[in-house]
Amino acid sequence: MNLIVDIGNTLVKYAVFEQDKLLATESSPCGVFLSKVKTLFEAYPKITHAMLSSVKVLENKEFEILSLFCKVHLLSPATKVPFKNKYASPETLGVDRIALATAAFYYNPKGNTLVIDMGTCITYDFIDSQGTYHGGAISPGLAMRYRAMHEQTAKLPKLEPEFPTDFIGETTANSMHNGVVHGICHELDGTITQYKNRFLLLTVILTGGDSHFFAKRLKNSIFAHSKFLLEGLNYLLEYNKH
Repeated sequence: MNLIVDIGNTLVKYAVFEQDKLLATESSPCGVFLSKVKTLFEAYPKITHAMLSSVKVLENKEFEILSLFCKVHLLSPATKVPFKNKYASPETLGVDRIALATAAFYYNPKGNTLVIDMGTCITYDFIDSQGTYHGGAISPGLAMRYRAMHEQTAKLPKLEPEFPTDFIGETTANSMHNGVVHGICHELDGTITQYKNRFLLLTVILTGGDSHFFAKRLKNSIFAHSKFLLEGLNYLLEYNKH
């Protein structure tokens, strides 16, 4: 069995796999890492390997804690990957994007695939039908856009995401919702269309915490896959066992 640990900007996500079968997923704040890991190993004593991934600078404690229980692989730009990497600065490529590209490689091995991750930032990652990763784009995520307008202006309020009923905002709050939500929808559809115009038979995967908010509101057809990054991390762990 494999344990996947994905340390994000706000939460730690855990997943247990039996080969490529997902058995369980959980999440927790960073401060309860040790107790959560203990609980998972008590529930799944057959775990023998773990993949540790973090978008933040890691202290050694998480790696050391996991190493008490099983063999651990720490995901980094130096990790062996199954795809060809054409990114011009591979040492700067985020581990989350490495995992998403890996998931795309296995999900659609002979097709063109664009993965859009709706997390703290929105990331776009493209891997072609020859198994070559090209890169993509990074833009501010849903919550970040609302927070920026509130924190970097004198009077704009702090709002929770809300889908607007019309594209014309008749209040300041509605205008902000329009700017953020419709702005992201137009960005997503415009980006997908750009890729479709260049790459035939494009498969688009939408994943990440805010994907459910946008999945049914896009003009382009997409596949929503909430566990795509976790699956990519498990694929990488299996690939690096050999």
